[in-house]
Amino acid sequence: MTTLTIYSTPVCQQCKATYRFLDTRNIDYTIVDVTENPSAREYITEELGYSQAPVVVADDHDHWSGFRPDQLMRFA
Repeated sequence: MTTLTIYSTPVCQQCKATYRFLDTRNIDYTIVDVTENPSAREYITEELGYSQAPVVVADDHDHWSGFRPDQLMRFA
């Protein structure tokens, strides 16, 4: 089973759309709030190179930024 981690912020609309998409399909995920976790923010910006939330990481190797139903459908 794939592990999905969503790095997000509390006011991010694309993050909320990602949660809704996954929730309606009963797909498990973990949320990491980058406003409360400086090391997570550093990970997505410095290591992965993203500057936009959400950042979705699947199994620690596949990742993308933004609300991407095309990517999320792979886990439905």
